[in-house]
Amino acid sequence: MRSVGKPIRKIDSGALVTGQPVFTEDLAGKDCLIVKLLRSPCANAFIRTVKTSAAKQVSGIEAVYTWEDVPQHRFTLAGQTYPEPSPYDRLILDRHVRFVGDPVAIVAGENEDCVDRALKLIKTEYEVLPAVLDFHEAKDNPVIVHPEDNWKALCQVGADVKRNLCATGESMDGDVEAQLAASTVIVEETYHVKAVQQAMMETFRTVCYMDAYGRLNVMSSTQIVYHVRRILSNALGIPKSRIRVFKPRIGGGFGAKQTAVSEIYPAFVTWKTGKPSKIVFTRRESQTASSPRHEMEVTVKLGADDEGNILAMDVHTLSNTGAYGEHGPTTVGLSGHKSIPLYGSLQAHRFSYDVVYTNKMSSGAYRGYGATQGIFAVETAVNELAHKLRTDPVQLRLQNMLREGQNMPAYFGETVTSCALDRCLIRAADMIGWKDKYPCRDLGNGRVRSVGIALGMQGSCISNVDVGSATIKLNEDGTYVLSIAAADMGTGCDTILTQMAAESLDCPLEDIAVSGADTDTSPYDSGSYASSTTFITGTAVRNAAERLRHRIKKQAAKLLDCRLEELEFDGQMARNTKTQQTVTLEQIGISSMSGSDNALQVTESYSSPVSPPPYMAGAVEIELDKETGHVEILDFVAVVDCGTVINPNLARVQTEGGLAQGIGMTLYENVQYSDKGEFLNNSFMQYRIPTRLDTGRLRVEFESSYEPGGPFGAKSIGEIVINTPAPAIVHAIANATGIWFRELPVTSEAIALGLLET
Repeated sequence: MRSVGKPIRKIDSGALVTGQPVFTEDLAGKDCLIVKLLRSPCANAFIRTVKTSAAKQVSGIEAVYTWEDVPQHRFTLAGQTYPEPSPYDRLILDRHVRFVGDPVAIVAGENEDCVDRALKLIKTEYEVLPAVLDFHEAKDNPVIVHPEDNWKALCQVGADVKRNLCATGESMDGDVEAQLAASTVIVEETYHVKAVQQAMMETFRTVCYMDAYGRLNVMSSTQIVYHVRRILSNALGIPKSRIRVFKPRIGGGFGAKQTAVSEIYPAFVTWKTGKPSKIVFTRRESQTASSPRHEMEVTVKLGADDEGNILAMDVHTLSNTGAYGEHGPTTVGLSGHKSIPLYGSLQAHRFSYDVVYTNKMSSGAYRGYGATQGIFAVETAVNELAHKLRTDPVQLRLQNMLREGQNMPAYFGETVTSCALDRCLIRAADMIGWKDKYPCRDLGNGRVRSVGIALGMQGSCISNVDVGSATIKLNEDGTYVLSIAAADMGTGCDTILTQMAAESLDCPLEDIAVSGADTDTSPYDSGSYASSTTFITGTAVRNAAERLRHRIKKQAAKLLDCRLEELEFDGQMARNTKTQQTVTLEQIGISSMSGSDNALQVTESYSSPVSPPPYMAGAVEIELDKETGHVEILDFVAVVDCGTVINPNLARVQTEGGLAQGIGMTLYENVQYSDKGEFLNNSFMQYRIPTRLDTGRLRVEFESSYEPGGPFGAKSIGEIVINTPAPAIVHAIANATGIWFRELPVTSEAIALGLLET
């Protein structure tokens, strides 16, 4: 292939590395009102009074808004396809504040100084209420997080708001109790993952202005332009036709920007005042009032026979959605549906869950979207099972893992159409030197080197839901324009989608200009999430390019006065094989613009009934200091099956980034709350994320399968890569210390104290 599979440099790399003004704040007008929020100091309270008169008198202040000034119909901030599974439980500003950081007032002014002064002059009186801070105590607690009568859910997800239940459910296949009873070895443990932050470099930010037609224009750092338009329409109570949403370059998202965290506030200001406005979240706000990963506690019960055949798996997840339900009903499903299917030997499984409201910061989407928590639990349980069976965990997995052609009852009954998981595991074990290094080597002087291993899977879209679209047109000079609404978050999707178009059109990559995402000019796309861009939008791009190629040939046949079957087209020139006459692509483009009814522009949409999983094996070698508990990552190897690799360079850096995030949540990112519900890790001084010096040697390889339903055989890669570090590292720590740590992060202090107690 000419373009697909090639390590092509990102098409926007030049602008990014030379510091061109391509991000939201770079492009904001100089006359924007500065928008900031007054936030609640209480975890649960009812606002008695808000006195804003003094704030409004500050020179330069344009407006101060409170709960009395905003619409009173509820909505969700979750960027999901309508009807959203997430409940409509938000107001722009609510008299009832539900976590420390919940917005109380919106202040807009000419500059930051006047806005900061005004914020200090707002006097608020609260009726402080009891708060539910422990998610173990939330279900059926007398303190109800959402007692309002206008809370509503558009989908039946088992919600019971009077019990603090945002969602609940259960699914199963086979007789779990009978298979557990037949098992001779049982592992039953509970694993806890805290609500870690995405910590992207670019914080949440949005710019709004009114255009000459009286429409609200919203430029935002977002993954979901079409969903943001609907969310703003619901929140402001105005038609979608009056709103345009578009995005420039995005300085990182990792799922955080699948929730409309910042857009509503400047949009409300601009809609009310008619003046341009912008909001830029501080790092403190992004840490304390955003959309982190859902805290989950996953209980796994595994049963196996004496030969090591895993017969049954019972998984229950308790998920903490926080004060609001964004993505609560959906993330929890992945904790079971994308961990249990890793084992094709299962004779029975059960998966159940409760998602509860608490008075903590609401959670949202984060790379891995619940699968990360579930895979940590299930893979650690499998490693514990191998320990009990006194068998090699690599061999245990090879004996029990999912194989191509098998059915996956726990994955909505889908059949495995492409799977190189066995080759991934064998290669990862070989790369890390498993046979020589497992389980550990004592170096003396209190230092131990050990290895650990884990598997992972994800998906390539939300089946029967996600829609990807692409418009491609031929210009009169023989070049193309590709228009998409998928959001490049730095992942390089603009580049890989252009590669697919160039492959189908048989043209150089530089002959295709890409634009998007813009609700006025881009075809509808669900957005960049659920690992769907390569698989879903990529298929739409391929289909559009193939249809356009057919139209180009049709136009060329007209010009050359021949039948289609008599025509040859090489991407640059068409030739009549009988007369040898030729026309160039440029001539074809020009001809379509005069006296032609053959539009050389095509729009294609695509949605898939299945979501073929990518797979991964991860193996790690660590050195552990038994005196201090310090863990040093020496080597992490990742072998990924994402089908056909569209761009090896971009796939590799995607993998390395996911590994770094997985290492961070395993060893460093320790979320802490005060007893009053205040999030304490409000800066990178308190919330440590790993640097390149903390991640050790990262080695990435690909064991490509061919997915028949994907464009050029491709599956996704964006999320699968974060799922194996946690269970692999915890396994290595157990091999080094003899202690199984079942809560993340595993800090040096926890290891040192654990060793003192043994």
